[in-house]
Amino acid sequence: MLDRWFGGMKEYPPLAADSEAQHHLEEISPQLEGLVGEVRDPLEVVPADHEAFVFIGKPPKRFGIAWIHDGKVSSFQNLVEERHLTPEKSEQLIEELRDAYERAAEARRYSAKVGKRKITVTPSPVLEQAVHEIIDHTRSP
Repeated sequence: MLDRWFGGMKEYPPLAADSEAQHHLEEISPQLEGLVGEVRDPLEVVPADHEAFVFIGKPPKRFGIAWIHDGKVSSFQNLVEERHLTPEKSEQLIEELRDAYERAAEARRYSAKVGKRKITVTPSPVLEQAVHEIIDHTRSP
């Protein structure tokens, strides 16, 4: 009860051990464990084939994002630097990610343990596709 009042993590049913989402998490396990060890904020993982998008913090209001791909973890800051995004373009990107997250508000969410920490898993192809497209289409001005 106190967690709800003070912004704690919501309780979701456990992710099934034989689910496709669990299989995707196992594929990226080393990178996900590293991220869990580095970040103290809540994590919500959107798994996909050989990659995952990770919302960090409390989306849709205050959040960051990372993605696990090609055996590495990339941050939002990495994207900004690699693509030489202006502050305006960076803010637009955050707004697009926020909108995609809000459109997926009804997606089923589950809990899973990574190491000793509980994370939220959102196996939503719609959200995964939207985030993937937003990131892929981000270009410098």
